[in-house]
Amino acid sequence: MNATVATTIFAAFMVLTVALGLLAIRGRGSGGGLAEWSVGGRSLGTLFIWVLMAGESYTSFSYLGAAGWSYNFGAPVLYVLAYMSCGYAIGYVVGPMLWAYARRHGLVSVTDIVAHRYRRPWLGAAVAVLATVCLLPYIQLQITGMGVVVSTISYGAISLNWAYFIGFAVTTGFVVVSGLRGSAWVSVLKDILVIATLGFLAVYVPLHYFGGYGPFLHRITAEKPQWLTFPGHASGGLGQTWFITTTLINSLTVVIFPTTVAGYLGARNADALRRNALYLPFYNVLLYVPMLLGLAALFVVPGLTGAGSNLALFKLVVDSLPAWAVGVIGVAAALSSIVPMAVFMLVIGTMWGRSVLGAVPRLASRQKLWSQLVVVAAGALALLLTYTAPNTLVRLSLISYEGMAQLVPMLLLGLVWRRLTLYAAVSGLAAGFTLVCVLVFGGHDPVWGVNAGIVGLAVNVLVALAVTWLGPRDRADDRPDAEVLALDDEFPRAAPTAPDADRAGSART
Repeated sequence: MNATVATTIFAAFMVLTVALGLLAIRGRGSGGGLAEWSVGGRSLGTLFIWVLMAGESYTSFSYLGAAGWSYNFGAPVLYVLAYMSCGYAIGYVVGPMLWAYARRHGLVSVTDIVAHRYRRPWLGAAVAVLATVCLLPYIQLQITGMGVVVSTISYGAISLNWAYFIGFAVTTGFVVVSGLRGSAWVSVLKDILVIATLGFLAVYVPLHYFGGYGPFLHRITAEKPQWLTFPGHASGGLGQTWFITTTLINSLTVVIFPTTVAGYLGARNADALRRNALYLPFYNVLLYVPMLLGLAALFVVPGLTGAGSNLALFKLVVDSLPAWAVGVIGVAAALSSIVPMAVFMLVIGTMWGRSVLGAVPRLASRQKLWSQLVVVAAGALALLLTYTAPNTLVRLSLISYEGMAQLVPMLLLGLVWRRLTLYAAVSGLAAGFTLVCVLVFGGHDPVWGVNAGIVGLAVNVLVALAVTWLGPRDRADDRPDAEVLALDDEFPRAAPTAPDADRAGSART
């Protein structure tokens, strides 16, 4: 009976999810061109940008990994809150800069920006390949996370394999048709459920299991003090230095992550991004809930090990709540997988459809079609590897964030410093990414307590500077002109619009 109730609720919300995604393009004909599909026609207002970018950051990790890390290690999990908050502050400056540059030149992705800045289409294609290597593991992780959630909240009625397929099918069903706008609409449903369910659990679990927050927190401090200080419990040395360097590298990386940039480029104006950067930290407060529940699970369901610790939160839910409540909480967690997965797939499709396949002259006229086909292919590949060789992408995920961090000098430094040459940017990227791979796959992350990504980034910048000053110069026709990179132009206020037209646009969005 419990399985039937929870599964029915889950199925109803999955149908609603697909319907919302498809309704997002109602009244927009066949969905428009590539810009409409990939960046929402650059017309999303503050609310949709907020829920979309919150949806990218609040993934299945928030329900599974955050609780699991808290259960296993304790204090080190707070790095998530630290880097996201710092990243939003950096994004207040970086977001409008990238938005203005892309809007002026009709660009729709990170690879577009890189190719335009350095006047080399092949560089955009190379970055697309690198970014795909770093993003595919995230698709697989979301598929896996959703599978675990759905199988658990259905009381085992839905197998892991079927849950994996449902996640892929639902996401592909709306993102291929409606693109970024569909993801934004689904994010609204997801955020309503996330806020409601986590708000409820934040009150219910301490009261139900401990009699209130006072007894709960007293028991933690008395019985589990190691979980409240660095380097945490059995964390393998994730101390203060690791925390600071990880916060720094991740806060820099998150603002140039291809999915974040897609959100930036979808904004109606630069002011929407600035307001978004101010509002997003409030969403971070929700992350404390799964972290606290992970600590609560230490006393309620002790002895979880390995991947089982990621189910700490759901063990509390399934064991104490009625089936309908389990179903609703499960839907919130499932949508926290679907929304970021949709954006990951969308970004991979856009990069390949525009910078790789779209760069071939005879294919260039069908960039949107190729992008949509790549979305299906990327999702299908991640699904296939989830079934057949899950450790392949899990292994790659070790370098995902630290590898993407190596694009920071090429992208951000390249936009604000005109002297950075193509040779310098490529040399720095190659040196930094290679070093990160050597350190991470060699088991040296952290190295002397320092995040390997920051070590790679330091080498990256040093090499880029050295080659810029000592290496060959770009050809005259390859250099960015002053108009392209004038900072006064790259940080514009929103273009003046008629008040009535702006209000109409807000209502439509």
